[in-house]
Amino acid sequence: MDSESTSIRPLNPHSDIELTTLEQQRSDISLSSEQPGASVNVQELPPVDEGRKAWIFCLSGLLLETMVWGFGFSYGIFQAYYTSHPPFDKASHIAVAAVGPTALAIEYGAGIFLAFVYGRYPDHMKKSMWFGLVLNSMSLILSSFVNQVWLLIALQGVGLGIAGSLLYWPVIFLVSEWFVQRKGLASGIIFAGSGIGGFIFPLIVNALMDSLGHRWTLRILAAIQAVFGGIALVGVCPRIPPIKYRRGQRRPQFIPPRLQFFSRKVFWTFATTTFLQAMSYFPVSLYIAVFTATISSPLSATIVLSMFNSSGVVGQILIGYLSDRFPYPWIMFGSTMGSAIAAFLLWGFADTLARVFAFAIIFGGLSGGFSSVTFAAATDAANPNPEQAGMAASAATLGKGIAAVMGPIISGVLLEAGKSVSSGPYGKFGFGPVEIFVGSCAIAGSMSSLAVLATRPRP
Repeated sequence: MDSESTSIRPLNPHSDIELTTLEQQRSDISLSSEQPGASVNVQELPPVDEGRKAWIFCLSGLLLETMVWGFGFSYGIFQAYYTSHPPFDKASHIAVAAVGPTALAIEYGAGIFLAFVYGRYPDHMKKSMWFGLVLNSMSLILSSFVNQVWLLIALQGVGLGIAGSLLYWPVIFLVSEWFVQRKGLASGIIFAGSGIGGFIFPLIVNALMDSLGHRWTLRILAAIQAVFGGIALVGVCPRIPPIKYRRGQRRPQFIPPRLQFFSRKVFWTFATTTFLQAMSYFPVSLYIAVFTATISSPLSATIVLSMFNSSGVVGQILIGYLSDRFPYPWIMFGSTMGSAIAAFLLWGFADTLARVFAFAIIFGGLSGGFSSVTFAAATDAANPNPEQAGMAASAATLGKGIAAVMGPIISGVLLEAGKSVSSGPYGKFGFGPVEIFVGSCAIAGSMSSLAVLATRPRP
C-alpha cells in the first residue's frame, strides 16, 4: 500500500471516503491535528457482522423499535377509546384521528434532519437518545392529564414523535457500522420490533384501558417504556468511536456540500416506491380495527390489529434475509403486488372474521416487511459513498412520513363517501373506496419497483 493511501487527514464525516479509511481515522488512530506532539492511541475495533457486541446492538435496536413503533402502531386502540369516552368523545373525530399519524409523520420525516445534526455533532448522538427517552416518558405522563384535543396532539402527537425520532434514527445510522454482509438480516431483525410491539401493545393497551381508563394506561406505559428503553440504550453504541471535538474546533457543515445520492435515479425511484407503498399500508393499519369491529367485537378488532402487526415480524426478517441474496427490486415487486392482490380480493370481499384474519396476516406480512429492503436500496443510492447510506435511507423515508398523514386522511374521506352508497358483496360497510385506494397504491408501488430495477447500478 503506497504512502498516499495511508496518509492521515482530518475527517469530514460527509466526505467521499471509504469505510476502511473512516475506521482508520476515527478509531484505529486518534490524533490531535492541532497538537504536533499528540500521542497515538491504537484501538481494536469489534468485528463486523459477528461477535457479541454486534448482536447486542442488533437486539437493543430490536427493543427500541418495539417500544417506538409498537406504541405508534397501536394508536387505533386509543382512537377507538378516545372517540367513545370522555373527555374527548365530544371532540372532532378528525382531530382525534390526527394524533397518531402526527407522531408517525414526525418519526419518519425527522430522519434527514437528524442525519445532518449527527453529521455535525456525532459526539452528541448518545446524549440525544437519553434525552429522547426522557421526553418520551414525560410526553405520555403529561398526556394523561389533558382534557383538550389540541394538547393531546401536542403531547401524544408532536412530543412523542420527536422523542421517537431521537430513539429510532441513531440505530438506523449505526447499522452500517456493525453489519455489511448481513446488513439485510440485521435490519430485518431490528425492523421486526415494530411487528412485535404492534402485536403486544394493542393487547396491553386494550386491557389497561378497559380496567383503568386512558389516564393510568398512559402513565403505566410511560414507566414501561422508560425501563425497557433504558436497558436498550445501554446496548446501542457506535462501533467506530465518534470524533470528540474541542471547544472552538471547526465542525463539518450542517448540510454536506456533496450529497450525490440526490442525483442518482435509483434514489428517486426507490423514494417514490416507498411513498406509494406507505400510502397503501397506513390506511390499513389505522382502519383494520374499525372494519373488524363492524363485523365482530372490539376484542376481535384488537386481536386482528395485533395479528396484522405481528405478521410483519416474519415478513421483515424473511425479506431482510432475501434482500442479502437476491436483487431487492424483485423483492419489492413481490411485496407490493402481493399486497395489492390481498387488498383487492381478500379485503374487498371480506364479510367474515376468518377472511379478515386472512387479509390481516397476508397483507401485514407482505406490506409490513417492505421496509427491510431500505438498507439495500440506500446503499445502491449512496455508492460510491457508503458513509452516506444512512442519509439516503432517511431522505427516502421522508415520503413515508408524508404518507402517514395523507393516506389516512384520504381514506377517511373515501370512507365517508362509501357509507353514503349502498354496498353489494364487494366493499362491505362503505369500505369499498378505501379498499380500491389501498390496492391501487400497492399496484402503483409494484410498477415503481420495476423502475428501481431499471435504474439501479449494475453489479
